[in-house]
Amino acid sequence: MRILVTGGAGFIGSHLCESLVNSGNEVICVDNYFTGQKKNIRDLLDNNNFELIRHDITFPLFLEVDQIYNLACPASPIHYQRNPIKTIKVSTVGVVNMLGMARRCDARILQASTSEVYGDPKEHPQKEEYWGNVNPIGPRSCYDEGKRVSESLMYAYKFQNKADIRIVRIFNTYGPKMAFNDGRVVSNFILQALKGEDITIYGKGDQTRSFCFVSDMVRGIISMMNSENFGGPVNLGNPVESTIIDLAKKIIDLSGSKSKIIFKDLPQDDPVRRKPDISLAQKKLNWSPEIGIDDGLMKTIQWFKNELAIH
Repeated sequence: MRILVTGGAGFIGSHLCESLVNSGNEVICVDNYFTGQKKNIRDLLDNNNFELIRHDITFPLFLEVDQIYNLACPASPIHYQRNPIKTIKVSTVGVVNMLGMARRCDARILQASTSEVYGDPKEHPQKEEYWGNVNPIGPRSCYDEGKRVSESLMYAYKFQNKADIRIVRIFNTYGPKMAFNDGRVVSNFILQALKGEDITIYGKGDQTRSFCFVSDMVRGIISMMNSENFGGPVNLGNPVESTIIDLAKKIIDLSGSKSKIIFKDLPQDDPVRRKPDISLAQKKLNWSPEIGIDDGLMKTIQWFKNELAIH
């Protein structure tokens, strides 16, 4: 197949490109490097089945493809709050452009949505039927509401134009190629631990997240794209819940660090609990995460060690 991956030089996108190329597909990676990095896909640059285009999907793009994975969007609060208008545009104007391409090419399109559509949830764990608890004008709304509109656009094109759509709601994902400056809890903690710095926890550390290793996430995304008669949305994530303070202690232990834990104020609208109900993915896709948190963290810590040595 000829497959387009937008945001393909990003964290998850680069792993997705690699998996698709290794499966014998011709992959076109599109990225504007707002948060993606060329080094993430450097091992693919000499592959004849891989093509890289620098482009911002908020501007029209004309390609002939069989499938579109739309992952283009900054996903960490530090990045998406840096330019909230751009964040909203990529999830609205950008998604319209990709849906237009899918319509012209008669291509199947998968939209990478997010667990943030649930906001600070009043339902736990979160099922796909839950409509969420989102502040539409808060500091996170450019991302949360942008992704909610992207799902609405996907279904509008499905109902009006018979578009062949797929929607995945991605929960916290970690692994090699995470950006150093993304402000996410796993990368923050690992970098602080490896540098011997204080590990910063916002709030009391009793808030929870569920962490999915990137190879499991990519496997789920590809499975969803190739599923038949099921458009989603579907939750993809690891249902094993962990408190932030337990994660910090685990990273200190696994990395052999002597870092101390310090506490700071919790940011506005930061979700207190986050855990996916993945029963729909298990039923429809026969998908469940396979990599445990200890194994995944060790792989990630080793990658960060290697990158710090390079730097």
